[in-house]
Amino acid sequence: MASEKPQDLVVTCTAPVNIAVIKYWGKRDEALILPINSSLSVTLHQDQLKTITTAAISKDFTEDRIWLNGQEEDVGQPRLQACLREIRRLARKRRSSGDGDALPLSLSYKVHVASENNFPTAAGLASSAAGYACLAYTLARVYGVEGDLSEVARRGSGSACRSLYGGFVEWQMGEQADGKDSIARQIAPEWHWPQLRVLILVVSAEKKPMGSTVGMQTSVETSTLLKFRAESIVPERMKEMTRCIQERDFQAFAQLTMKDSNQFHATCLDTFPPISYLNDTSRRIIQLVHCFNTHHGQTKVAYTFDAGPNAVVFTLDDTVAEFVAAVRHSFPPATNGDKFLKGLPVTPVLLSDELKAALALEPSPGAVQYIIATQVGPGPQVLDNSHAHLLGPDGLPQQDP
Repeated sequence: MASEKPQDLVVTCTAPVNIAVIKYWGKRDEALILPINSSLSVTLHQDQLKTITTAAISKDFTEDRIWLNGQEEDVGQPRLQACLREIRRLARKRRSSGDGDALPLSLSYKVHVASENNFPTAAGLASSAAGYACLAYTLARVYGVEGDLSEVARRGSGSACRSLYGGFVEWQMGEQADGKDSIARQIAPEWHWPQLRVLILVVSAEKKPMGSTVGMQTSVETSTLLKFRAESIVPERMKEMTRCIQERDFQAFAQLTMKDSNQFHATCLDTFPPISYLNDTSRRIIQLVHCFNTHHGQTKVAYTFDAGPNAVVFTLDDTVAEFVAAVRHSFPPATNGDKFLKGLPVTPVLLSDELKAALALEPSPGAVQYIIATQVGPGPQVLDNSHAHLLGPDGLPQQDP
């Protein structure tokens, strides 16, 4: 009988980071978080980058509470509230339609949420996307909500809807005013392009000077280039990028990825006053990539930058070792030689003298803090292991033993 099911529920899930190769920048509706253009992203593997979230509901909780990376945060933040409201609305809708019989009382229960990233928050590593995707996915499990969660995740952070799927994902901008058709969908699964590798060059793990929310609002208000991009350029690029991925055409994928990143940053400079997310090291990485490709006579690596100075580099598995060596040569590790490369193992190789000569850059020691080597990965996962819960039986964050 349904009434005998336990009323206290705790669920722990993980969700991935995604990196856009066709960029989202600008909203047509600030409240619903609806974009002025569609975007396309690659989901990164959770072995290297993930958010883990535990949500618990109990009749004993007196208020909703949330902890991020061990610190209690204000649960009244508008975007957090929008997510909670949306998931509870969907849960109520499901109850009233009679297809869910379990946990009738739980809708009135308060929720405790604890969330942790295994990477620096707000450093331009798409932490809000992973965080809100994980929140939406975990709350959906707690409240028994099924179906597409794009809308729930999007209300927290636009790009979060793309982290609800693994592999290669498009966020369709949609046409409707209520945003019901502004949803994410997978265009290819994570095993589609097994040779593809991703290197994150962490230039700065500091919080960025201007967050994306304010940045894109100013761009929408002041950049004529952004309007032109959204209306006249992105639709064609979405089709072309989808083709590149489906056909595993790395050269075309790489070139379009770099061009779209550059155009996004051009719209930031066209914003008034101008916004610059790239720093000198970012620009040196761009130069390094172009030198490397020119030396090889083909496009073997591609960069993309979000609203921050860290570079995300796409390449194929047969080029990883040589490019990592080129990064080490151009940005000699300060002191952490052994900790410089994290994630997937990369066999060290020596650079040829020809390539060293081609990379005619004055080395900048310590400018790249470290590299995370990763690959394309799956969407959110439920962790069945109760040891993984971030909240203890009392509904408070677990203290590490």
